[in-house]
Amino acid sequence: MTSPLLSAPGAVAPFEDSPDQGVPWHFGDPFAEQRAAARSVAVFDRSHRAVLAVTGEDRLTWLHSLTSQHFEALGEDRGSEMLVLDVQGRVEHHAVVANIGGVVYLDTEASTAGPLLSYLTKMVFWSKVEPRDVTDEYAVLTAVGPELPAALAAAGVPVPDVLGVAGLPGGGFVRRMPWPGQDAADLVVPRGALADWWGRLTGAGARPAGSWAFEALRVEALRPRLGVDTDERTIPHEVNWIGSAVHLDKGCYRGQETVSKVQNVGRPPRRMLLLHLDGTREVRPETGDPVRSGDRVVGRVGSVALHHELGTVALALVKRSVPVEEELLVGAEDRVVQASVDPDSVPPDTPGLGREAARNLGR
Repeated sequence: MTSPLLSAPGAVAPFEDSPDQGVPWHFGDPFAEQRAAARSVAVFDRSHRAVLAVTGEDRLTWLHSLTSQHFEALGEDRGSEMLVLDVQGRVEHHAVVANIGGVVYLDTEASTAGPLLSYLTKMVFWSKVEPRDVTDEYAVLTAVGPELPAALAAAGVPVPDVLGVAGLPGGGFVRRMPWPGQDAADLVVPRGALADWWGRLTGAGARPAGSWAFEALRVEALRPRLGVDTDERTIPHEVNWIGSAVHLDKGCYRGQETVSKVQNVGRPPRRMLLLHLDGTREVRPETGDPVRSGDRVVGRVGSVALHHELGTVALALVKRSVPVEEELLVGAEDRVVQASVDPDSVPPDTPGLGREAARNLGR
């Protein structure tokens, strides 16, 4: 679905193979757009995302039984994230959640919205729920920056707390988000009013920004993107989704056994790391390219971004056994570059209760 904002002054369309087709890639200066999001406020057109809606009196208990999130504890006017896992605990779907006005909204990647809706529809059985695709009705904008609250207020938008959700005048809602950047909010607005809301936010001081800048900020924040930073083997622990999209204190759901086992007695085989890439070469690796230590493949490239401060960086799934100080080679064919791990991106290796108990048995 092509956004009308591609016709906005200065808008540049993305390159042919970009996963962000249909929305502006940048507005002439992607580094300045990133700086605005870091130092003041910027607004991003993310209307290429799909939006699903789940209605019905059983919606919270039904979603609770199917997903990784504790929907039974999700209050009215609250947001969250959720995963759908397969029976081995591997990630199949990710969505950002809003519970408002008797409806649970799930915004997700357009490429996976159809399969997600198909799965939800098959699982209705006798539950009093109705999942449907409302992408034709709603579009997503995201505003980011330390001056976000003032810009939202100036645009006539309520300012909820983090993961709070509030209705918008004329329909839709705003959901405060903890990422990317210092402060962020998603506005899910009527699709027909997309340009109007864009004008309100830019008129309130938000700088127009494109997907190039948003992706760079997301990579900096170590937030994975489904289908880019994940593959068919990814489990939630590998990509920092425990806590944000996976609730550890809830009942059974598909894949929960793997989540519990890895959390309590095991360790994930890979971990998502931020790699600093050699920026002196004109070539860049691509999503899916191998990460090598010497001649050995030890990982997979996910998102690759040009950051206004960090330079050329990438998220990659790398085997846990690879030392942090290891010099790596990233890319395939004629686009291989050197890379080093950002030590601050290494997730803490907190021992689970089961591992601690096993160690104590040997004392």
